[in-house]
Amino acid sequence: MLKTDAQIRIKDIAQRCKVSAGTVDRVLHNRGEVAAETRVKIMRVIEELGFHPNILASTLAFNHTFLFATLFPTPPTAEGYWSRPQLGIRKRSEELQHYRLKIESFLFDQFSPADFENKARKMLETNPDGVILAPYFLKESLRFMAQLREKRIPFVCIDSDIQGQGQLAYVGQNSFQCGFLSARLLSLLVPSPKPLLVLHFGKEMDNQNHLIQREKGFYQWFREREPERIIRTREISLTDPEESKEELLSVLEVLCPFGILVTNSWVHLAASVLEAKEWRHIRLIGHDLLKENADYLHRGWVDFLICQRPEEQGYNALDSLFRNVVQKMVVRSDNYTPIDIVVKENIDFYKEFK
Repeated sequence: MLKTDAQIRIKDIAQRCKVSAGTVDRVLHNRGEVAAETRVKIMRVIEELGFHPNILASTLAFNHTFLFATLFPTPPTAEGYWSRPQLGIRKRSEELQHYRLKIESFLFDQFSPADFENKARKMLETNPDGVILAPYFLKESLRFMAQLREKRIPFVCIDSDIQGQGQLAYVGQNSFQCGFLSARLLSLLVPSPKPLLVLHFGKEMDNQNHLIQREKGFYQWFREREPERIIRTREISLTDPEESKEELLSVLEVLCPFGILVTNSWVHLAASVLEAKEWRHIRLIGHDLLKENADYLHRGWVDFLICQRPEEQGYNALDSLFRNVVQKMVVRSDNYTPIDIVVKENIDFYKEFK
């Protein structure tokens, strides 16, 4: 007869793994040294048997509070993209309110790598039990993740995937595949050999991994299918929106593209320039379902928005951290979210993550 969860004992797991009950207990409570191979075997059996230790009771008994910290860019507005992962984190946190969880948020200026490092340093001073990180700047994120590894602090990355850095999990889109898809969509809108333009709004783009991966996927699609297509990439600064529009206008007048991919959520700036000049012949694809972007999509100045469910990313990131750190469970390392294609005909069916 198959045992129920309540009937499964540490002793049963130990016998199945041919180890001592003490070894299983050390794995469950993350105490002492256990060989990596043995730990993996024990966690696999735990998952197979569906064993769930009463973590809530033990947490309360030892009066232990788990501190999880998040490190995200400061959203430019209350409706900005980076406010949304916090909504998902808040929802999962509310579901886990019976556990002693504390979430501390650290926000950095998305145009300042120095501020990223400053907030990361302040986060480490809190000695968190786990971290949810948006590795926005590549070089600075690599240094920070090395510090997390050194301190043995488990961390989950969202939005941008920098592989091989010891992260517990990644939650978000496959950025390369996202760029690949954008290329296919733009090829349907703009026949070859009319030229295309890839636009990065921001600065230090060589240090922003997810945007570079989108660009690489975009170029790869055309290399494989339309190698004759002329594609250029330009960076537009974001120090002042009006100056950005003037800079973009000059770029468009010189390059004369028939299609544009904006690699981030600032596609509304490009759409505003096209609308002001009444350049309906230029087709436009961008990212993220922000109000400004949705307005231009409704009016036909944006053809497609590629969206990535940031609320779901925040929710699943906290869930992965909780299951591993608190419940001592093995979690999936790659958690790719769907790549949604939003057009004006289906945008009204998209609701806020609840």
